This record gives sequence, structure tokens and C-alpha cells, in this order.
Amino acid sequence: MRRATDHVIAGLEARISSGELAHGERLPSERALMAEFGASRSVIREAIAALSNRGLVLCRPRHRPVVRRPGYEAVLEVTGPAVRQLLGTPEGVESLFRTRIFVERALAREAAANARREDIAALRQALEANRAAVEDTPQFYVTDRAFHRVLYEIPRNPVFPAVHEGFFNWLRPHWVKMNQTVAINRVNLAAHEAIYEAILARDPDAAEAAMNRHLEAAWGFVRETFAEAG
Repeated sequence: MRRATDHVIAGLEARISSGELAHGERLPSERALMAEFGASRSVIREAIAALSNRGLVLCRPRHRPVVRRPGYEAVLEVTGPAVRQLLGTPEGVESLFRTRIFVERALAREAAANARREDIAALRQALEANRAAVEDTPQFYVTDRAFHRVLYEIPRNPVFPAVHEGFFNWLRPHWVKMNQTVAINRVNLAAHEAIYEAILARDPDAAEAAMNRHLEAAWGFVRETFAEAG
């Protein structure tokens, strides 16, 4: 059965990679796949489950599976369950958060050195939305995420926005435990303003330092949730 399943997986994966089965297109029915591959229903279902685990198809109850174009976000989504297992301890969360600090410090430097006019405009717009939401904590959280997202988009490398989504999804369960107040919103807004001003001034050192201060403070807020749990 394993060999039969691998045969179906390889056949469907080749068709997805070649574009014969396009992004957003539904897979053929189970009955059609059984006839095409000369396989049992259980083999077809096992193959589809494997493709879903690889991020190549999207499965929903009572719907035929849909093809997903292979991409960085899909790859990171597939690794999500494993990453969440690693986040079961404060040490695991800190390791991931410090990875985020490392990445965003570099992105702040990159933005200060190479951001285009439209990048600066997008960052300013995100900052203004963040400022307007400072009294509304749920909306401030949304605009905070959007501000950082712009920095991941500036290098025009599709890996970085996918990494941003990964950080957001993996760390979100810990962020929602944080003490969220308007006073903390104002601290974070001031940090965003400092990052923006350094980027606007084309000062990579100041941009990196501002980002480092911001995220080290953010880690302090996250760390407090572990102390409370203990």
C-alpha cells in the first residue's frame, strides 16, 4: 500500500508543479483518481492527506481538495505544528523571539539604507494608522502588526513576508497573554516613531538601535507572562 500511495503522491505532485493542476483548482474526484491510478479509495485519501501535510492542497470537510501554489508561506504553515511544540517552554519562546529581534534589526538597517520613496510612504501610512488606534487596544494590535509587516516587504524578497507571518502566528498565543493597556500602546507607538524617524533620516545604526530597544522591551512584556504563570 505504501508503494501505491507514493505513486499517487508523485503523480499529483508532478501535475501541481508543472501547473497542469493550477493554484485554486479542485483536485479530480476520488472516483476519478481511483480510476486514473488504479488505486483504492484508502490509497487516494492517504495520498491527498500527505499532499495536504506538504502544503500542496487545502482540505476542508465536505469539499473537494483545492490545489495550493507552492510558496514560502505554505511551507512555514506546514511546519507550524512542530514549531508550536518547540514553544512549549519559556526557553523555546525566547529562542524564537530573539530570532525575530535578529531579523528585524537587520530589516531596520536595510530600510534605512535602501528603502524607496514608496516604502517610506507605506511605512508612514502604517505608522499613522497605528497612532490613530492607540486608544483602541485590539485595533492597535492589528496596526502594530501592519507596521512591522512593511519592514518585511521592503527588501522585495518573498521569504521575508512569509517569515513575518510565521512569527506572528507562532508567537500570537503568547502575545495575547500580555498585559495590554493604552499606556503600553503608547510605549510601542513611541518606539515605532523612533524607528520611522531613523529610517527617514537614512541612519542605519539609529534604525537598528531603535528596533533593538523596541523588541527588547516587547520581550520584557512577554517574559512577565511566564513569571505570572509560575
